[in-house]
Amino acid sequence: MTSTQTDFAALTGIYTIDPAHSRLGFVARHAMVTKVRGNFNDFEGAATIDGANPSQSSVSVTARVASIDTRNEQRDGHLRTNDFLDAEQFPELTFRSTAVAHEGGEDFQVTGDLTIKGVTKSVTFPLEFQGSAKDPFGNERIGFEGSTQIVRSEYGISFNAALETGGVLVSDKITIELEISAIKNA
Repeated sequence: MTSTQTDFAALTGIYTIDPAHSRLGFVARHAMVTKVRGNFNDFEGAATIDGANPSQSSVSVTARVASIDTRNEQRDGHLRTNDFLDAEQFPELTFRSTAVAHEGGEDFQVTGDLTIKGVTKSVTFPLEFQGSAKDPFGNERIGFEGSTQIVRSEYGISFNAALETGGVLVSDKITIELEISAIKNA
């Protein structure tokens, strides 16, 4: 990021997340030796940004569970079952912010209610502002990136298998990763 101070007041407005240029992903440890990464390919969201008073800002995101993609159809199919996300009974994951705080510089803390498999827990995403730009089509864009960890068993996702060498097949801690590009509404 540049050393100049961002004029967040100039960014005030209502934004729609551009899913074609954003990523809603996750990382889980597999077999205690590697990481499996995945995405939700079908999601939408909006943000109301009050640059002069960030605490008045808000964010909401909805992801379709059936769109889960780990680049392995058999694993994706298993993740859609009741062992994990139960896409049939709980077709969406949602996040609704309850507080936004500017931590200084380009750093923000967005706290909200994350609902997975019918269970809602408060989580905080540390987000870093990535900048703003006018794209070639005249759209005003802003970008944020960040990640946080959740404990999947707290959301009723407890499927696992013990390994002969100790440990388990899938980690209980899951990292949620956000790379967001949002377009200011006209």
